[in-house]
Amino acid sequence: MKKTIIMMLTFMFGAMAWAQNADRLYEEGKALYDAKQYAQAVEKLLASAQKGHRKAQYRLGRCYDKGHGVEESDSLAFEWYLKAAGQGHAKAQYQVGKSYKNGEGVEKDKAKAVEYFTKAARQDNAEAQYALGKAYLNGNGVEADEAKAKSWLKKAIRNEKDGDEIREKLLRKAAEGDKTELRIKALLGL
Repeated sequence: MKKTIIMMLTFMFGAMAWAQNADRLYEEGKALYDAKQYAQAVEKLLASAQKGHRKAQYRLGRCYDKGHGVEESDSLAFEWYLKAAGQGHAKAQYQVGKSYKNGEGVEKDKAKAVEYFTKAARQDNAEAQYALGKAYLNGNGVEADEAKAKSWLKKAIRNEKDGDEIREKLLRKAAEGDKTELRIKALLGL
């Protein structure tokens, strides 16, 4: 009995140290990334991501997506985004959806794009809400449904975190004559 308790405690403390180490590596990597010291950031982020840290996996995906500290690679960006998305990371889910939508790093699949946009949108990710609204509006990867489109588009522009930015982008593109954005502007009565 005593031996079992000791083994359980050893395992628990080992797991806690493992998680703390992944968190520490991520924080160090994020600080380096924010300081635009990308090459050094990638080392820390990779070590943390390999330990399963979802934020590090997402951030490493961004590095490959943008060529920060590594050679740009849509397929590696997609792989890291997918790992973080599998752990419920909303920004990563949006990026996976975008990758499927555009065929970046993975074969184009509009239905899969909608699946991942939906996951992120339900977690209040404004970009995903907007992308999902546009998918419903245009029938891309899902049956066209104006009511659902309007609902998701409204959520996106009313989103507390990024709604103002999305609204400004919508109005700017509409002013430039973008047909989809003009249609959305009319649908939302802006």
